[in-house]
Amino acid sequence: MVATTGDSTIRYPPDVPDCFDLSIADGVAHLRMNRPDELNTMVPAFWSELPEIVRDLDARAAARVLVISSTGRHFCAGMDLSVFTGGSGLAANGGVSETGRQRAHLWMMVQHLQESFSALENSRMPVLAAIQGGCIGGAVDMVTAADSRYCTEDAFFCVQEINIGMTADVGTLQRLPKLIPEGVARELAYTGDRMPAQRALEVGLVNQVFPDHDALVDGVLEIAARIARHSPLAIWGTKEMINYARDHSVADSLRAMAGWQSGMFQPADMLEEFSAKSEQRDPVFEDLPTRPDGI
Repeated sequence: MVATTGDSTIRYPPDVPDCFDLSIADGVAHLRMNRPDELNTMVPAFWSELPEIVRDLDARAAARVLVISSTGRHFCAGMDLSVFTGGSGLAANGGVSETGRQRAHLWMMVQHLQESFSALENSRMPVLAAIQGGCIGGAVDMVTAADSRYCTEDAFFCVQEINIGMTADVGTLQRLPKLIPEGVARELAYTGDRMPAQRALEVGLVNQVFPDHDALVDGVLEIAARIARHSPLAIWGTKEMINYARDHSVADSLRAMAGWQSGMFQPADMLEEFSAKSEQRDPVFEDLPTRPDGI
């Protein structure tokens, strides 16, 4: 996979199939799934490419916002069958023969898949998902790990796993009930029915519905550009605190907020915002520090 940013090129490992195209401009990274003829199904390489790209962007502070979009008729038809049947997939035994050890291997494999989407949640950048057509199975797991979701009028969402006799296991059941009413999430997960775009907007799964794919991508990139103009440190703190508050009590979250603010809040970015407004120009902020290895 080749990524372009200005006049420079970032090449990701060439020994895996190209699941994505990546471009970076004005602080916004645009990651596109690029297997439209295969409905952008999530082949084995997908599960290593996605977190590698996201973690690399985050570690190098190469972008301030990430937009994930897709190509073709459908956003993504979910997990490819090769993930289940391939030699290193979920059906593999991990090179062991004893039943308990085989189950332990599967336990680790499921967590590996989960971490691929948790990379979106754990990045310092806000992640915006632009969804056209079908968002099915594993694709729902993925977009629920994003910060915000937007879709086209023809989009639909389906927790497909129940339709093939399994329980969704890569994040949908953990994140979806915190994005929409729990009863609605349960109905989707129990029935495997499709939720159309307008219903997704009504229950708060998506922020906005666009008339077509071009309008969707243009609109989400414009929202990302507005985010990218703000202080990246303030944006990171905002994402960090919203995620923390989702999983903790109000009292614990307020205490965490006080700790973050006492260490991270410095007046320079605020002064730059005020100066830019008075001078009628865009503010200029220093990028975030790169991440130390392993952090």
